Order: sequence, then C-alpha cells, then structure tokens
Amino acid sequence: MKEKFLQWSLLLSLQFTICLFGVKAQVVETADVERIISTLASDDMRGRAALSPDIARAADFIAEEFRQAGLQPYTEDNYRQTFEVTKVFTENESIKINGKALNVDEFIILNSNPNLSWNQDSEIEVMEIRAGDDFSERFRDIVRNNANHNIVWVDPSFAPMLARFKKIFSRENVIPKQASAADGPSKVFAIKKKNIKRFEIEANTLHDNFSLFNVAAVIPGKSKADEFVVFSAHYDHIGIIDPVGQDSIANGADDDASGTTAMIALAKHFKKENINERTLIFVAFTAEEIGMFGSKYFSNNIDADKVVAMVNIEMIGKDSKFGPNTLYITGYHHSNLAELMQENLKGTAFTFHPDPYPIQNLFYRSDNAVLAALGVPAHTFSTSQIDKDEYYHTVKDELSTLAIQNIKSSIEAIAKGVVGIVTGEQTPSRVEKLMN
Repeated sequence: MKEKFLQWSLLLSLQFTICLFGVKAQVVETADVERIISTLASDDMRGRAALSPDIARAADFIAEEFRQAGLQPYTEDNYRQTFEVTKVFTENESIKINGKALNVDEFIILNSNPNLSWNQDSEIEVMEIRAGDDFSERFRDIVRNNANHNIVWVDPSFAPMLARFKKIFSRENVIPKQASAADGPSKVFAIKKKNIKRFEIEANTLHDNFSLFNVAAVIPGKSKADEFVVFSAHYDHIGIIDPVGQDSIANGADDDASGTTAMIALAKHFKKENINERTLIFVAFTAEEIGMFGSKYFSNNIDADKVVAMVNIEMIGKDSKFGPNTLYITGYHHSNLAELMQENLKGTAFTFHPDPYPIQNLFYRSDNAVLAALGVPAHTFSTSQIDKDEYYHTVKDELSTLAIQNIKSSIEAIAKGVVGIVTGEQTPSRVEKLMN
C-alpha cells in the first residue's frame, strides 16, 4: 500500500511539472544548476576579473560545459572568441586643489593619453556626483556613455565609495586596440573641496596590448539557419578587493554566475530538444564590469539584421520586486519579445514584467545594448532589486545568499517562453535603431 502511495505521489508530481512547464522532462536538474553556479562562484575562480589570469579558468570551465553538451564552437578553432584591447597603465598621477595635493584614494584618473595635464583653464567638461545620487550608476554612466574629457567633482559623502572604486580600477584602464592613444576620452573623478579656485591634474601613461575572450557556442539551425537567436550572460566579475575580515574574493554569485549558469543550462536543454529551426548562439561575455568590451566586440562582429532576438540574462539569483516566479525585462515595450514569451507561458504561474527601474536606463546599459541600438529585439532578463541589494560588488555576493529554485524557475520560464522563436514560428518585432 505504501509503495502504491509513493508511486501515485510521484505520478502527481510529474503531471504537475508537465502541466506547469508543458514539457516532457525538466529543463534543468537542480543539482546541475548548483554544480555550475557553485563552480563559477567558488573561491578557486578568485572573482573572475577580466584583466587577471583567473578569467581563463572560468572560460575553460564554460567551454568544457559546451563541449560535453555537444555544442559546436562559435569560432573555427575553439570556443574562445578572442580579441585585443589595450591596457593603459597610469604613472605619476597627482591632483592639487588650491595648491594642496589630494590623497591617492581621493581621486581616480582614467586616462588613455600618454601625457595628461589639466587645470582650471583646460577645455574639459565639468560634472558632479552630488549627495543623494546613486554613485555606482552615475560613475558607470559617465565612463561608458560620455564621450567628452571630464573632471567629475564627487561629493565628500562618497569618499569611501571612491576609494573602493580606486581599488577596483587600480592604475589600469582599458581601451579598444584600434583606438590610438589620443582617441579615448579621459575621466577624472575627485573628491570636491570647498572654494575650488584652481586645480592641477597630471598623469602619464604606458600602453600594452592584452587579449580578452568571450566563450561562445552554436547549435546550427535547420530550415532557418541564417536567422540567429542569441542567449548570453557575462561571466567576468571584479576579482580580489579589500578584505572584509578574512575574505577578499568578490565571488559574483548573483553577478553574474547566476546568469551564466542559466545560459549554459539553456544551451544543454536546446541541444537535447533538437527543435531549433533557427541557429542558436550561446555566449558568455567577458569584461562587462570594465566597459562591456566582450558584448561590444561580439555585437559589432555579427550581422545584426540576421539576429532575430537576444535574451541576455543578468542576476537572477533572488526574487524580483514582483515576487517569486517573475522576471523583469529591460526595454519591455521596445519590442514584443516579452509578450510573445508570455503567451507561451499560459497556464503557468510565471510572469514577465517591465523593468521597474526605468530611471536607470538599464536597456542601454547592459550587454544587450549594442544589438538593441542596431534594431535587434535584444533585452536583459533579471530579478535584481538594484535599489536594495547590499551584496552587489562585495565579498558577500556568495552562493549562500541565492535561491537556487529562483534560478531554476527562471531558466524553465525562458526555455518555454522562447520555444516559438527557436522553432521559427514566432518572430518578435524589431527595436527602433539608434545607429546604423
């Protein structure tokens, strides 16, 4: 009797899974999710900083996952999509305000010119990060999206944050290799002092070419092989930072080992399903944390007109603002991708939502940005409560803070949601182009 009861219970559980997700088997096993994310977020990976040797260890792991699943390399030779950047090393940097030198942790100079010499009479744009601003978001926005030379005065309340960012950036900056030393805009962030009448900024730089690499694989399409669906996440993080107690490794479990795990799981799932009429590309981007170099290189070296959709996955390890079984999608209303995917989730408890942080302009600030600007329905899927996450870019972003079930349900929802796009039965509308 007990044995029959157990069999009946297992059957009910299986029927519930089939009803919920509409598939014959689980998209991903919980144990496999735990294995992948625990490996990527382990201390052995040492925080996966893009400019460190540690990033290669993570890249090799991801490539091996693709190989074991039977996916083809995206490039001819191996799973690495390698490209060159230039590391710029700053030497002899100093800032004086009203003749008094700032401490080294009171400023950051991001400079690509061999010799930088500014003062109050220089033709540079003056900006501020004021008290009450989101320092991290303002910093990133200025570095990534402002093409001018800038001096940015930082409110003294952000002195600890500026000092922390100084450690992250160290004395290195990165520019595309094709740019000359004088092409890139220089950025100077400095703690604002009272009654600034004059200032002198000096910095000298050296340049060294450096290889970075995305990790990418492909499942060739059948009847629509020249139409691409891209699944992506960034696998780099910020590496070793100032210790908290005995811990100095920023493991990046949520940011973005969670998204990378999802991307790998989706690759395995669709390889097994063998239902794709369109070509599926799975890519782990490098160097998101220092300027989205990986996604920019990938996006600028693919025919955007052939990319039908891009699902970029960023930080899905915790419940979103909308609760369990939800994902929000940046740029939700710029195409109908989310609506098509929601249609395929009818009968389930999972829902997609518009980005609840529109003021952050996240649609054009993640790895989907370049393809979105080129007209691709390229969106980032996330659960991150960015206004409340105290573990972001700290040593506390560890596996123990995440909900594995949340990651698993997100993977399953994306897998079911994109079925029509993968099979070629659905085609999302294009995003309005920002550039040609």
